[in-house]
Order: sequence, then C-alpha cells, then structure tokens
Amino acid sequence: MKKNIVVIAFLAIAVLFSNETTAQKFNGLDKSPADIALYKTKADGVIAKVVYSRPQLKGRSLSKLAPQGKVWRLGANEATEIRFYKDVTFGGQSVKAGTYSMFAIPGASAWTLILNKDTNVWGAFSYKESQDVVRVTAQVSKNKNSVEALAIMFSKSGDMYIGWGNTVVTVPVK
Repeated sequence: MKKNIVVIAFLAIAVLFSNETTAQKFNGLDKSPADIALYKTKADGVIAKVVYSRPQLKGRSLSKLAPQGKVWRLGANEATEIRFYKDVTFGGQSVKAGTYSMFAIPGASAWTLILNKDTNVWGAFSYKESQDVVRVTAQVSKNKNSVEALAIMFSKSGDMYIGWGNTVVTVPVK
C-alpha cells in the first residue's frame, strides 16, 4: 500500500513539473506584426477594414523595401487585405462590397493602388493583373516625421493614409 502511494506521489510530481504537460511553447512576436485599420462612421457603421503586416525600416530605405515601378504587397507576409462592408468609391472608382487583396506600385509623386480578387496570397509572388478589380492613382506627400513601421489609417472623412518613412500616400474612400 505504501509502495503504491509513493509511486502515485512520484508520478503526480513528475507530471506537475513536466514542461511537456504544463507549458506550451508559443512563438515570439513576428518581425512584422499584423495590424488592422478600420473605417467606420456613426451613420453607416463599419465601411472598410484593412488587415496588414507592418514591416519596419530598420535603417533600410523605403525604395529598397518597396521598389518604385514594381508591384508590391503593401506590407509584409501575406498580401494586405481590404474588406468593404458596403459598395464604395475607392480613389474615385466604384467597388462592390467584398474582400480584396491590395497591392501598390510605388512612384515618386504618385502610387498606383490595386484591388485584386485573389485573397489569401503570400506577398506579390502570385499576383495576376488579370484579377485586378481597380487600379487607382494615389497622391504622395512627405511627412516631416519618419514612420518606422508601415502604418495604414483612415480619417473621419474616409481618406485612407498609408505612411512609411517620410512618405504618405492618400486615397479617398467614400
């Protein structure tokens, strides 16, 4: 009897202090953490949601990370996704409610922003122009304060701002 109690106690202590049974090994933070930008109004509720990963400059130039004239995933990891909960105009172009991937072609004075039907894609490696819904020209301005990690936000009036380094890209969403 005493022998059984000792064996049970030993097993209980072993299970209690075993890393395999009491602790999970979680990954650390992503190098480019995910973020969400939401556009909503009191009158219309949620209009758009952007889900993207935020790469950081870390001493590198924006032109190296998002080369001018080339299709870029507009973030890191998976291509950025934008979901419209209502029909909208995006940069003056009509877009139906739905979920789209969002790409960009950076330029010096303007960027081309692209909404594409393919979703759940990694980067721009499988980008197909034939799946484009719209392409719009977005204005570029310079910010006096540098933004280390790519950031996307909406103004109360519906302008979507994309900021990285000293570059700010603006496209109206109505």
